[in-house]
Amino acid sequence: MDEELLGKQLPQSLEAEQAVLGSILIDSRCIADVIGILRPEDFYLPQNRQIFEAVYSMFNFSQSIDPVTVLDKMREMGVYQDNSRDYIMQLMEITPTAANVVRYANIVRDKAMLRGLAQAATEISETVYSQVGTPAEMLEAAEKKIYALRKGERGDSLEHIGTVLHKYFDRLTELSQSDSMIPGMSTGLQDLDRRIKGLNDSNLILVAARPSMGKSAFALNLATNVAKKYKKTVAIFNLEMSREEIAKRIVASEGLINMDQLNTGKLTEDEWNKLCVASAALSQTDIRIDDNPTVTVADISAKCRRLDNLGLIVIDYLQLMMGSGYGKGSSGENRVQVVSEISRALKIMAKDLNVPVVCLSQLSRASESRTDKRPILSDLRESGAIEQDADIVMALYRDEYYNRDDSENKGIAECIVLKNRQGETGVVELQWMGQYQLFSSKEWKYD
Repeated sequence: MDEELLGKQLPQSLEAEQAVLGSILIDSRCIADVIGILRPEDFYLPQNRQIFEAVYSMFNFSQSIDPVTVLDKMREMGVYQDNSRDYIMQLMEITPTAANVVRYANIVRDKAMLRGLAQAATEISETVYSQVGTPAEMLEAAEKKIYALRKGERGDSLEHIGTVLHKYFDRLTELSQSDSMIPGMSTGLQDLDRRIKGLNDSNLILVAARPSMGKSAFALNLATNVAKKYKKTVAIFNLEMSREEIAKRIVASEGLINMDQLNTGKLTEDEWNKLCVASAALSQTDIRIDDNPTVTVADISAKCRRLDNLGLIVIDYLQLMMGSGYGKGSSGENRVQVVSEISRALKIMAKDLNVPVVCLSQLSRASESRTDKRPILSDLRESGAIEQDADIVMALYRDEYYNRDDSENKGIAECIVLKNRQGETGVVELQWMGQYQLFSSKEWKYD
């Protein structure tokens, strides 16, 4: 019976924990390597965890770290015990060298991950036996738990401001050394980048427009630019068009090939050459296309979790998506609730996956009855929660669509930034080449 109980003991390595702490006390220079691997909760023995918490806090505030200052910090934190001084001296004596600290830290991290996996397995098992929720919801919850372990995330989301500031200063240093003038990935449209500061991780970016304004083309332009420039995986979920239609639009904008020719197949020799060059360039990117019309946010999240090097998610478009209830909400009131749930889930997904999510949305017909048909926030269909959840809301407007003959802005599209958590709102004028399904900066020229 005693052997069985011992066999059930949670994975741990007290020797590795002691070696990590001993290495830090012998040579404080190695703490920078350890901080990137371990967090205080990775330590199994409470006393070891308390010592590392003290060290971790001191490192965040750039304080000198040695046995005397660590003991003083432990007193300040209220975790100093009668044997603390003797234990710290013992840690230094049993650690032969600080040279192998990264190896020791990885052992501690691996054991913590195994304990996390055991806890997740127990929670998943309890969820299954309790039978609370649908099987699909249980599966999604289970996937989230495993994904959180894979990404190194902790269950406790409360984080001390010192830790947060430390991460922020790292990010600020990275930005200051970068050549880019924006913190996020470029949209490929310089004027728009300056306005919204690029496509930033964990942001939900809503692109809204009336039909035929070019919102699908706009989103595909962004997706292609990210895939080409940053060599990132881009996942496109289109609930309206087939994969072939999407590929055709992307190749038209990439190769500057007239859409009419692509639709009929009547290409000149020059256009065939352009098609081959564009196709070869696009084949080098990692753009993934899903045209399942019944996809849910849970489906998208599950599929994207399995993608390495994910850079951007594009969804076309919000109002076509199904809620978790699969077909619920046929009435107007229920549909508002369903869309609200979807928009909230999209924002949570953007934070979980830490990538920008570009979601397209239809506008209501309210703008059609106004003299000035430029969209405003309240034109969002089933709005409310959508505009609240989104970090950036952009609306596309082309004057020539409504005034074909006497428009002064032919070939000009207005990208109206209606909401912007990154900065100011306002209008960005873009060049629109409908024959190529391409948006570009106004000053962009082509031969």
